[in-house]
Order: sequence, then C-alpha cells, then structure tokens
Amino acid sequence: MEWYIIVAVIAVGFIAGFINTLAGSGSLLTLPLLMFLGLPANVANGTNRIAILLQNVVGVASFKKQKVLDFKHGYWLAIPAIIGSFIGAMIAINLNEEIMRKTIGGLLVFMLFIIIYKPDKWIKGKAGDVSPKPGILQMVIFFFIGIYGGFIQAGVGFFLLAGLVLGAGLDLVRANALKVFIILLYTPIALVIFMLNNQVDYKLGLILAVGNMLGAFVGARATVSWGPKFVRYVLLITVSVSALKLLGLFELIKSIVVT
Repeated sequence: MEWYIIVAVIAVGFIAGFINTLAGSGSLLTLPLLMFLGLPANVANGTNRIAILLQNVVGVASFKKQKVLDFKHGYWLAIPAIIGSFIGAMIAINLNEEIMRKTIGGLLVFMLFIIIYKPDKWIKGKAGDVSPKPGILQMVIFFFIGIYGGFIQAGVGFFLLAGLVLGAGLDLVRANALKVFIILLYTPIALVIFMLNNQVDYKLGLILAVGNMLGAFVGARATVSWGPKFVRYVLLITVSVSALKLLGLFELIKSIVVT
C-alpha cells in the first residue's frame, strides 16, 4: 500500500473519529473511502468496526478522565443495545442496506426539527441526578438502536444521543460520554460476527483506527471544553449533512447541475 493512501486513510479516520465523538455519522466518510479502496460493501462495513472499537476505547478513557461518564446508566442501556447489535450484524451480512439508508435519512430530517424546536433540552438536561436505572421503554428503544448499530453503524450516534437527551434527560456532554461507552460495549459483538464471516480487512482496519483514535481523543476534549451549546451546533450540521447524503439528495443536486 502506497504511503499517500495510508496518510489519506488516517486523515479521514481522524475526521471521522472527531465527528463520531462529538456527534455521530463519521462512518459516512469512512465507509465510502473503504469501498473506494476496493473493499466490497459488507467487508467495508466489517472493517470499519475495528476503527470504531479502538476509537471508542480512547473516547471512553478520555471522558472518564474528565469525570463526565456515568457507568451505571451506561451498563443498563448497553444491555439491550448489545442484544440488538448481534441481530443487526447478522442481518448486515447479506442484506442490501439501501432501503434502510432512505428510512434513516427520513428519521434524521425529523430529528433535525426536534433539535431546532427544543434547544434547551439538548443543552441543559434535567436538573438534579438522573436515575441510573432506565425504564422499559428506554431499554426497548436502545434495543432497536442496537439493531441499527450492528447493521451499519453510520448515524447510530445521533439516535443514541436522542435517546440519552430526550429519554434520559442528560445534557449533550454527558450524553456524548455515555454514547461512546455504549458503542464500545456493543461493537465487539458486531465485529466478531463480521470476522467469523471473513468480512474484515485487518490491515486497512488498523490503519484507519489510528486516525479514528486520534480524532476521538481530540473530540472528547472538545466536547467537555466547549460544552453542550457547541456540541449542539456540530450536531445540527452533521445531522443535516447526513440526512441529505442518506436520502441521496447530494447525487440528485449533482445530476441537475451536470445536466
């Protein structure tokens, strides 16, 4: 592999790791890159999990050091997400994800309006301590988020943040810390499924992981230092761009301009 390709993969990984830690959907950068480098879509999906796993190891360590991570709440929500991720990864082995991409794109548009409509919920969180044990509805929601995360990963951070902010009452800083922790716990399950089905390029995955880990380190610091208000602006931008991409609107605009 040429040196400039290695540099490019690490650079894209850095951006993806930063975006994933602050908001989500960094995989919308890494998945196309891996496919551009010649990996089939399912292998790119599996290979990307190596970078995601190591990225979140760094993210969790950084958030823990900065004392914004609530492990008790995270464990309870991670259980249904882990179960869901196993199911999602099994589906992902053979299923074409185009229909799901369109569905998720539509949901992101809806989520965009929620973020704009009630900004205080995303910035302040609930007053006082949040109960460490979530309700049944929350656990069901995180089960389905886990299915999506196991299936394709791209954009799962948005839904985890929505569940943690709107459902659990956390502000965006604490929600981001828990989001990273939950993804760290369920990603190994999905990764093993891809590994057992020979859908992982280990060399490329580890090179990408170098960038993701660096991005996660910077992203975790930025989340805590710059606060919920800044994270909300990043969230608005990334949700908007991700929705446009998943709905295929970038391609539509491009075709109109060309013609």
